[in-house]
Amino acid sequence: MALLPILQYPDPRLHTVARPVSAFDARLRTLAADMLQTMYESGGIGLAATQVDVHERLIVMDISEERNQPLVIVNPEIVWHSEASKLNEEGCLSVPAVYDRVERFESVHVRVWDEHGAQRTIEAQDVMAICIQHEMDHLLGKVFVEYLSPLKRDRIKKKMRKARREDAH
Repeated sequence: MALLPILQYPDPRLHTVARPVSAFDARLRTLAADMLQTMYESGGIGLAATQVDVHERLIVMDISEERNQPLVIVNPEIVWHSEASKLNEEGCLSVPAVYDRVERFESVHVRVWDEHGAQRTIEAQDVMAICIQHEMDHLLGKVFVEYLSPLKRDRIKKKMRKARREDAH
């Protein structure tokens, strides 16, 4: 397994729309394992392939307290969502140290495949529903800060660019 570099906002590659996965092969399983290791090492609960500059519809997640329930989601598609939504505080491995409130559906049903090509439907609520929606946005080329006001987004961009300049010195 290998740690993968995570793209940082406002990197334009984060806006790439991911293509569907067509081959459920060893390469896909290795990528999923590397993404899980990267997510765990980075302290996240979800990671989309877009964030590691692989533009395929692949997400890894683990919302468990013990960090021992990895979930690999391929080609996710929301097939139902609740009418109710709510504001939740979100963060992102591509936007470190930035947290803000985003409105998401409270519950979703998502048709997915696993890394072996088996299809199923996940019925998700609460943190799992939020995480799936957040990661699916990445697959569409959208970062959570795009839900925020233009003023907040500009402040975050400036903060991220400044942090990168400081890291380079």
